[in-house]
Amino acid sequence: MQPPRQFPPGNPAPTSGLAVASLVFGIIGLVSSWCLLGIPSIVAIILGHAATGKTKRGIRPGHGMAVAGLILGYVVVVPAFLVIGFFALTQPDELAQLVNLGFDWLNL
Repeated sequence: MQPPRQFPPGNPAPTSGLAVASLVFGIIGLVSSWCLLGIPSIVAIILGHAATGKTKRGIRPGHGMAVAGLILGYVVVVPAFLVIGFFALTQPDELAQLVNLGFDWLNL
């Protein structure tokens, strides 16, 4: 009787690039949230949701990275929206003045 054939292990599927990008943008957004106006965090959320769809079904590995990118993105975006919303409700005139001052540099 022959011993069973041993096959070499196949190459593992590469980690999802969207998941990696979501994690990287989440870290950048957390570190520089106010300097970059939270834009990297919003990108991390978008990429994280896209990556979660692919990694959840098992097409590619990297589900943990996608979820981590989502969490880091939401950690910056949710409090920012809460602060802006609270400020808009309590002091709308000052908010309008700040918005006008912010857009003065555009020379509109």
